[in-house]
Amino acid sequence: MSASTEGNARAAGYAPHPYVGGRTAALRALAAWRMRWPGAPRVIVLTGNPGSGRSRLLTGFLMMCDPEYRKQLPMDDLDPATVPPDLPAPAVPSAAGRTAAQVLWLLADHFELAAGRTEDVFAELAARDEPVTIVVPDVDQAGPVRAAKEATRVVREVLTPLAATETVQLLADVPRELATELAGALPASQVQVIDLDAPEWADPKGLVLHAETALDAGSGAPELPYTTDPAARRALAEALAARAAGSRLTVQLAVQSLLMQPEGFDPADAAQLPSSVGEALDLHARRLGADPQTLRLMLAPLAFAEGDGLPVQLLGTLANAVAGRDMSQDLADGMLLAAPFIQPVEPSSEDDEDGTGEDAEADAGAGAGAGRTLLRLMHPALAEEIRSGLPDVRDTQTRIAMALLEEVPQQDWAQADPYIRDHLAAHTLEAGLLPQLLTDPGLFAHADPVTLRAAIEAVPLEQLGAPARTYLRTAPLLTRSQASATLRAAFLESAFVEDGLAPYAEALHTRGFRLPWRTLWSVPLAGVRAVTTGSVAAAGEDGTAVSRSVAALLVPEGTPGSRTLPDAADGAVLPQDGTGAADGTAAGEDAGAVNGDGAAAAGGRTALLLHDLRAPEYVDADPSQVVQPSEEDRAAAPLGFSRGADYLRVWARADRRMVAALVSDSPVTDADLSPDGVLVVATERGVTARQILVAVPPAAPSVPAQRTGTTDADASHGLEGDHS
Repeated sequence: MSASTEGNARAAGYAPHPYVGGRTAALRALAAWRMRWPGAPRVIVLTGNPGSGRSRLLTGFLMMCDPEYRKQLPMDDLDPATVPPDLPAPAVPSAAGRTAAQVLWLLADHFELAAGRTEDVFAELAARDEPVTIVVPDVDQAGPVRAAKEATRVVREVLTPLAATETVQLLADVPRELATELAGALPASQVQVIDLDAPEWADPKGLVLHAETALDAGSGAPELPYTTDPAARRALAEALAARAAGSRLTVQLAVQSLLMQPEGFDPADAAQLPSSVGEALDLHARRLGADPQTLRLMLAPLAFAEGDGLPVQLLGTLANAVAGRDMSQDLADGMLLAAPFIQPVEPSSEDDEDGTGEDAEADAGAGAGAGRTLLRLMHPALAEEIRSGLPDVRDTQTRIAMALLEEVPQQDWAQADPYIRDHLAAHTLEAGLLPQLLTDPGLFAHADPVTLRAAIEAVPLEQLGAPARTYLRTAPLLTRSQASATLRAAFLESAFVEDGLAPYAEALHTRGFRLPWRTLWSVPLAGVRAVTTGSVAAAGEDGTAVSRSVAALLVPEGTPGSRTLPDAADGAVLPQDGTGAADGTAAGEDAGAVNGDGAAAAGGRTALLLHDLRAPEYVDADPSQVVQPSEEDRAAAPLGFSRGADYLRVWARADRRMVAALVSDSPVTDADLSPDGVLVVATERGVTARQILVAVPPAAPSVPAQRTGTTDADASHGLEGDHS
C-alpha cells in the first residue's frame, strides 16, 4: 500500500473522505487494521511532523468507526478499502492534557476492569477472551504541564505495555521522536509505522484538495478572484501545496491569512506563499506592514500558555513581560494582525477552574473564573515555532512567572486568577524556579492538585524542600478524593503535622479556610491495633495527682514506652483489638473491662501506650487505671462518628449533619472520638489526633439502655464508598 493508491482511488470514481479530503493510502491501512485483515499489523504507530495532519486523519477515521456517526457520511461513495467494518466503536482515551495514569484509568473505566493497580489493568486485558480495540490520539499533547514531558511517560508506561498485550489491537498517534521507541518494542510482524511525511504515505494531491476547499467561496470564503474562479482557485491551491512541503498547517495558516486580510496579496507572486509555519507568520506581518518580530512578541504569551489557554485579561501583562517593554499599543492596534493565528476557548462548564468547589471563602476566585474567555494558538506547532525564535526560553519563562506572581492580590491565593493558581507552577518549572515557589501552604491548597503534582514530580526529589515533599506524599490523596480547596487544606494541615512541619500546618489556619479540624499531634507508630480516649491519674508538676485526658493505644507487646498488662486488668475500660468505636459509642459497648478478651484478640498479653490527648507527648501513668467516658457521656456529646476502610465521617448527633470528612491514604485500623470532640485515628502508618472545630448544638439527652432501632452509624450520611 502506498501513495500511488490515491490516484487509483480517484480513477475509480470514489469520492474523497469529506473530512480528511485524501489520505487514501493511510485510510486503507487503518481500515485493514480495524478489520484484522490477514497480514495486517496488530499495532499501528501513526506519526509525522507537527502540522502534518495526524489528528485530522485520525478524527476522520474514527468518524467511520462510530456506528452512529458513519450514518451521516456518504459511505457508499467512498473507496470500500478505506471503510472499516461496522463494529462497535473502539475505546478512545485521548491523552491530551492527561497524565499517563489518567489515560490508563480511563481505559480501566471504559472496560469496567476491577484492577486496583497499574499492572492489573494490563493483566486483566490480557486475560480477555476477545481482543479489544484501543485508539490513543494526541500523545504529543499529553500532560497538564508541558515541561514535564508526559508524552514520554504515556509511551513507556501505557502504550508500550498495551502494545505488548496480545489481546490488544492498538492504534496510537505518537510524535516522531517516540514512534521508533514504541515500534521497536515489538516484533516487526506485529507493528506498522505510518509516517505521514514519508514518501509512501505522502498525499500531495490531497493537500491541493485541502487548499482548494478552504479557498472555495462556496465554503464560506469571501468572494475574491481566486475564490470564485475555479481555475484561479485550483492554480493557487497547487502553488500553496507545492510551497508547503506537505505541511497541512502551513497551508491552513496561509489561507487564513489571505482570506482574513486579502489586501496586498498577489496570487501570482510565489514569494508571498510560505514554505513553513514560521514563514506563514512573517509573510503575514510584512504584507500588513507590520514588524514580524512584533507579531511574534504579541503571540509569545500564548506560545507559553498552559492548560486550555490564557485568560484574555492576562495577555497584555505577559506580553509586556516577554517583550520587556509596554506592548499595550501594539496589542490594541494589532489584534487583526494576530487574528489568523489565535482561537478563543470557553472554559469547560464541568471544570472547577477556581479549584474551590463550593467553598464560600473563595468566592472572589470563583468570580474570576466565571464566564471568562481563554485564548490559545491555532496549533501546538505554532507555539513551538514562536518559542524557538526567542533567544532564551528559560529567561522568558522567568519573566512570565514573576509577572504572574505580581498579579496575586496581597499574595492571597484565594483571590488569584484561577489560571495563576493552577499553572504558575508549570511556568516556574521551565524557568528552573519551582522549588523556590513551593513554600506557601496556601498555594498547595488552592492549586489544582493534578497540575501541581505533575509539575512537582518533574523536579528531582533531592531539589525539593520538606513542604514540597509533604505535598508530593499527600497529592494522591488530594486527587483521588477530588477534594475542595478547604478539604485539601485540611488534609495538608494534618500531613504537615505528621511530617513535623507544624508552622506550615498552623499557617493554613490563617489563610481564610474554615478547616473542620486542628491536628493536635501525630506519631508514626506502626502496629497500633486499637485506640480509645479516656482519662488517667498522673503526677502533676508539683507532684500532686491530676487527671489527664489520654489516648490509650493498644500496641504489640514490646513497643517502646508501652506497658504489658496482666491477663486481667480489673476496673479498667480499655480498647479491645478490633472492637473500636466505629459507631461513635464506647469501644466494646457491653464489654466492660478488657480482661483476657483483648489480650486474646491481640494474639498475646495486652500492651498499652498512653499519649496525652491534646499535647504531643506520652504520659507515664498506670494504664490499668485508664477510664473511658461513660456511655451516658458519649450519648450526650454533640458529635458522633462512623468509619469505613479508609475514611471517617464526623456528624452532629442533633441533626445528623456531617461536619467533617476524613479520607486516609492508608487503611484505618481504629478510631475514637472523645466527648469534647478530639478524634483519634490509627492507621497502618501511625496515630493522629484532631480537634473537631465545627460548633454544633448539644445533642438531646438520651438514655442508652432505652434505645431501640439502628445504631448511630446507620443514621449518618455523607462521604463513603470506594475512593480509589
